Formats: sequence, structure tokens, C-alpha cells
Amino acid sequence: MVIRVLLVDDHAVVREGYRRLIEKHQGIEIVAEASDAASGYEAFKKNSPDVTVIDISMPGRGGIDLVRQIRQLDSAARILIFTMHASASYAQQTFRAGARGYVTKSSPPDVLVSAIREVFAGRPALCAEINEAIAKDTLGDELSGVDQLSPREFEILRMILDAKSAEEIALAFNLSPKTVANYHYQIKSKLCVRSDIELVYFCMRRGLVASLAEPRV
Repeated sequence: MVIRVLLVDDHAVVREGYRRLIEKHQGIEIVAEASDAASGYEAFKKNSPDVTVIDISMPGRGGIDLVRQIRQLDSAARILIFTMHASASYAQQTFRAGARGYVTKSSPPDVLVSAIREVFAGRPALCAEINEAIAKDTLGDELSGVDQLSPREFEILRMILDAKSAEEIALAFNLSPKTVANYHYQIKSKLCVRSDIELVYFCMRRGLVASLAEPRV
């Protein structure tokens, strides 16, 4: 049986590279590609892939919200995150949204292929880097308010940290700027910070800002 894969990443060159990598392995084929959350959702509805491989950082709504949206459409959807973000907080939020695997782009190429097969088989798939990050996070003494955020709140936080305006965030999620402002306030309340400066410092300590600043490939 051939595993049919949908690949969602906003860089065409990156998608082409992963297509060639994946299709070198027998029994896996890329049936569709998409460059953002909106087109990824439409591609999922049209092609009903066996496994959907999604990046997190994309224009507009990110990959975490796409995971949530796809799982609302199909609760059995098998989704694998493939991203630069080597953060336990990112991984945990994607699992909360409904992903079944998480692999960083710094992992050896064969790890991605193995993860696709694992997720297709209904098993969780984590790369070594994320396993280590989650283990350190679990053993740490500091309790993280990030874990209290919903996937939608986390995506809005990601866009705030990426210096997106309330209007840009509202457009991406089809919300009003007032609703975005309410989300912004609720996020700060859950993280127990009083200002945007404190919010940035909090996220720096959690490794979220550092992840966002890494070059994308």
C-alpha cells in the first residue's frame, strides 16, 4: 500500500527538496502540496491524504491552527509536524491541537520518512531533539503558563512575538481587532505578565522568541 502524503510548507524550494527526499522511498508519494494554512485545508479536503506533513511558521494562520482545523473536519486525520522549532512548548501545543508526530528540520532525513510511516501506522513519532526537550521541560522546576494556552491562543501569541499587528492577526483568523485584543489580554493574564515587555521576556525564558528568531530554511 502506498502512503499518500500532503505537504504544507510556504517555501516552494523546500517543498521540492522534501518531495524528492520522500519519494525516493518505496511506498510513499506526495499527492498534493500547499503553501499556507488556507490552501492546506482545501488540499486536505480535496485529496484526503493518509498523512499530512505541516510546517508551523507560515504566512497568516500557522500550522498549529491548521492542525486544529483539519482535526475538526476529520478526527482521524494523521498529522505530522515538520518544523524548525525545537521547543517543548511548540510540540505540546501541536499535540493538543491533534498532531501525532513532531520532527525538527535539523533531524537526519531518514527521521522524517520513518515518522511518516509511524504516524500512518497510528503510532506517535518524535525526533530525538524533541524527546530531549520535552524530558527537560518535564523535569524542570518552573511550571509553564504556556501549557494553559489553547492552540488558538498559542498561535496568536506566536504572531504577536513575530511583530504582527492586531489588524494582521484579525485578518488571518477572520476575527475583529477587538476580539484579538481580548485574546491578547487573556494570554497575558494566563502567563501572569502585565505588559508586552514582560510577555517577551517570559517567552525568551521559555525559548519561544529564540526559536522564532532562527533563520528559516
